[in-house]
Amino acid sequence: MTPKPSLEANLTAAIVVFDIDGVVRDVAGSYRRAIADTVEHFTAKAYRPTQADMDSLKSEGIWNNDWEASQELVYRSFETQGQKRSEIAIDYQTLIDFFQSRYQGLNPQNWTGYICTEPLLLQPTYLESLTQAGIPWGFFSGAPRAEAAYVLEGRLGLQSPVLMAMEDAPGKPDPTGLFAAVHQLDNQSSIDVATPVIYVGDTVADMYTVEKARSLQPSRRWIGVGILPPHLQQTPERRDAYAVNLQQAGAVAIFSNVQELTPAKIGELLLSCF
Repeated sequence: MTPKPSLEANLTAAIVVFDIDGVVRDVAGSYRRAIADTVEHFTAKAYRPTQADMDSLKSEGIWNNDWEASQELVYRSFETQGQKRSEIAIDYQTLIDFFQSRYQGLNPQNWTGYICTEPLLLQPTYLESLTQAGIPWGFFSGAPRAEAAYVLEGRLGLQSPVLMAMEDAPGKPDPTGLFAAVHQLDNQSSIDVATPVIYVGDTVADMYTVEKARSLQPSRRWIGVGILPPHLQQTPERRDAYAVNLQQAGAVAIFSNVQELTPAKIGELLLSCF
């Protein structure tokens, strides 16, 4: 008779899926800057949102798409002046085009925009350490696939990683993309299909995604891990308030950098969440 695996052995295996923006790359000076530029442009320079303004919007948990977030901030700016949304003419495609001209640059074939200046928040050696520990990993991001691939393949040098991007699934907090990434990782590895899943993200929407995944697939353990974006760590009050928001949204652990989520930490996390 084959001996039954011990509880400890069962808790050493996990699948890890990462968000990209704010986890793999710092987007405070890129996506966030493009949001501010876009809102300022479409409000005729009447309003340029601060990082705190954008953090407040993101904390609502439904503005993961930065084009939609930009449009919403424009609407709210005009509403503070007494205008109704029905009276505000914003062509969404024109807004997207302006945003992309800042983020990607003016030449779609040769990007020179803010995306080119993003600091990386992890190194390939970190992902290699997960692989060596037998932990499958992949990515689920609300970014367009080309922009996600730019950092994963172009800058980190990853070879065709498991990636679910904007074009592949509905936006967060809908967990469809997370399910799809996990399904691909299940198929690629010999790991048991009941293996717990850790989703690592930096926003309330990311944590809500885990909560919805748990409600739709309760037979599997879904664990949310929060990462504090670099721009928030400069001010203790904002950092702590953001951490509380992530915890209230369902994060069971919070780190200042994704690379703190080592294989050993993953094992500890699984034991504590059992």
